[in-house]
Amino acid sequence: MNTEEVKALYDKYLMPTYSPAMAIKKAKGSRVYDLDKSIQYYDMTSGIGCHNAGHCTEGVVAAIAEQAAKLGHCSNLFMNDVTPRLAKKLVEISGLGGKVFFCNSGAEANEAAIKLARKWGAANGGRYEIVTMRNGFHGRTLATVAATGQSWCQEGYEPLPVGFNYADFNDLESVKAAISDQTVAIMLEAVQGEGGVTPATEEFMAGVRALCDERNLVMICDEVQCGMGRTGKWWGWQNYSVKPDLFTSAKSLADGVPMGALVSNAKFADVFTPGSHASTFGGNPLACAAALATIKIIEDEKLLDAAAKKGELLKAALQSFAEKYDKVLDVRGLGLMLGMVVDGDPKAVVDQFRAFNVLALTAGGNVVRFLPTLSMTEDHLEEAVDMMSEALDELWGE
Repeated sequence: MNTEEVKALYDKYLMPTYSPAMAIKKAKGSRVYDLDKSIQYYDMTSGIGCHNAGHCTEGVVAAIAEQAAKLGHCSNLFMNDVTPRLAKKLVEISGLGGKVFFCNSGAEANEAAIKLARKWGAANGGRYEIVTMRNGFHGRTLATVAATGQSWCQEGYEPLPVGFNYADFNDLESVKAAISDQTVAIMLEAVQGEGGVTPATEEFMAGVRALCDERNLVMICDEVQCGMGRTGKWWGWQNYSVKPDLFTSAKSLADGVPMGALVSNAKFADVFTPGSHASTFGGNPLACAAALATIKIIEDEKLLDAAAKKGELLKAALQSFAEKYDKVLDVRGLGLMLGMVVDGDPKAVVDQFRAFNVLALTAGGNVVRFLPTLSMTEDHLEEAVDMMSEALDELWGE
């Protein structure tokens, strides 16, 4: 099939929730190849942060094949030997000392966090409200859309579930003002992804933790995009001096295999009880095998250190663009989760990069977002930067 034939099938049979720019035939490492001419693109999106270890990584592919040949799914009415090993590993690398609930996506993981906080709040004063941040993003279910403090993803779905108050990110006084007698939790991202690649400040994270301790609130960190090594730490919150009570993970947890997780500390480990929450495919052996392989690759190849080091290289390159072009207003982010703030529509920049065989993303209203694989070599990163430089010269050069 060619791209036009694939597009015709998309148009006829898929609901138009996306506007895909091209058809991809295959991928390997940090590169993808288009369907028609097998043109090579450097992928600075990682499937929107889903392939931190790399596309079609041998260890993950082998683990999926091996597990699929043994036991792909058995339901949570029975035990298997893969799911608890992954849960143990997540508890260990988080250092929270609690337990894990598995599901299939970031939205489901965040929904689980919201439900757990409300269940705990019901038994502790009947509280149910959750403070979330403006420009945050937590998913596309009705509850997570309500938790997302951005009107663009809420329009047309009213009335939304109640129980969410919004505060300004990195503004502790705004958070305090949003807390009421019914508040049970504060939910935030260590680095806001969809909202514009904005990291939390140390003062803000420490302040939120102190507020939660003082007022007996649950601190929830959404690590769906900024977790799994993306910022140079396993979890984005580990860049700060605090620990949350709950955090969520998905996207690259199983390196592209649909999977989500909610991880708790010891205090909240047993709030859920049999029958109080569930997920049919959550923690199935196939996804868990992929996740265990992903974690092993990140550890064995020292990709946390690589994300920090290569993140500095990419950040320096983007800052050089800011020095060269008036249209580049700022560069921000942590590790290999970076945003280039531009004067104008970021989609025009993303389209220009794609014309020069580099794939990037937009975020917020004026940010070009970069989420390359953590395994991308420095040589490939430098080549991608050169291609982006040529693209910007054509777009903005004299």
